[in-house]
Amino acid sequence: MLTRRSLLKGTLFSGSALFADFAGIAWTSSLRPRQKDPFANGKLLGLLGTLDFVNESPVPLSIPQGSELDGRLYSDLSTLEPQDPITPTGKFYIRTRASQLLPDPASWQVKLGGIVDRPMNLGIESLRKAAKPMGAHLMECAGNVRLAHFGLLSVGDWAGVPLAEILDKAKAKSPAARVLVSGFDQYAEVSRTSVPGASWVFSREQLDKAGAFLATELNGQPLTKDHGAPVRLVVPGWYGCACIKWVNEITLVGEVVESTSQMREYAARTQQKGVPLLAKDFQPAVIEQAATPIRIEKWNVAGKIKYRVVGIAWGGSQPVKMLQIRFNPEENYVPVDNFHQVTNDPWTFWTHDWSPNTPGTYAIRLSVKEPAVQARRLDSGYYVRSVEITEI
Repeated sequence: MLTRRSLLKGTLFSGSALFADFAGIAWTSSLRPRQKDPFANGKLLGLLGTLDFVNESPVPLSIPQGSELDGRLYSDLSTLEPQDPITPTGKFYIRTRASQLLPDPASWQVKLGGIVDRPMNLGIESLRKAAKPMGAHLMECAGNVRLAHFGLLSVGDWAGVPLAEILDKAKAKSPAARVLVSGFDQYAEVSRTSVPGASWVFSREQLDKAGAFLATELNGQPLTKDHGAPVRLVVPGWYGCACIKWVNEITLVGEVVESTSQMREYAARTQQKGVPLLAKDFQPAVIEQAATPIRIEKWNVAGKIKYRVVGIAWGGSQPVKMLQIRFNPEENYVPVDNFHQVTNDPWTFWTHDWSPNTPGTYAIRLSVKEPAVQARRLDSGYYVRSVEITEI
């Protein structure tokens, strides 16, 4: 088993169930130390052995702050380890905290209606009884930014009810019907950063393809209020803005229906062409292939300073063969040393050994050079992070 202690000794082990393919981990596959590891017998330097990224705001990490629509919790990506791909619930990111006006969860119902043969009310207890394990899935806020250390990004182990099962029971009257999922969106305070309007419109095909479900549990426990309790929508592979929290209504509507206020608010952040007036003109709010460093480790190896870049890759619809990295625009991209992606969800860990030539500030940028892979944020430099090197 790979432990923090073994990392500090410069030895990487794997081969246990903790290194299952679902995590996409790019470490060696035997129980012996990785061959020709340049960090073998080295040690991390300094109190924590890592360097801080520069030009990022000093926001609190893993601590809830603010309230209601202005409430946030930024996950600390720098502490991630491949043997622990799941984000603890208390550190799972929050984009909007629960409303002070949220009704009693014990009497919660999800109203299912619209153009269906069998309208129904789904009580929370019936949903909890029908819940099943849905696996580990990554979620990212479409407004995840560098200034917040890209901390609006987490992986959870979910349980819930597949939305397809519920919609099949309701029996839509039209095969072209779209699915409007809405959540409780009344707040006691006026927001400085957002507007109420928790709803999104999907096609049935989009929901089925993604394997969408109504979640009632996160990491083996009932959802907390801030994470959408008592029930929220999870659409694997889509940005969090489409994963409606506090779901209280599912309505099947006609094909020609206006986009919701939340869809319009997040149009630019989900890379739409303008702000479409109709929901059918919105492209799926999927997370394209992305990657970023999460920490820079500083090592002493045989009396010499060496650096190891540790990062994650996520998003996309197909594994990529090669991830490339560069340090400042004047340098060429080179393949990441230790990268092997077997699945896009939840995330893939990677490492790259680095020996900078001179002290200075380095902008670390990742790239995927595969024509079939769409990675617009990555291509634009959205996930670039900078570090100051003072010793070489």
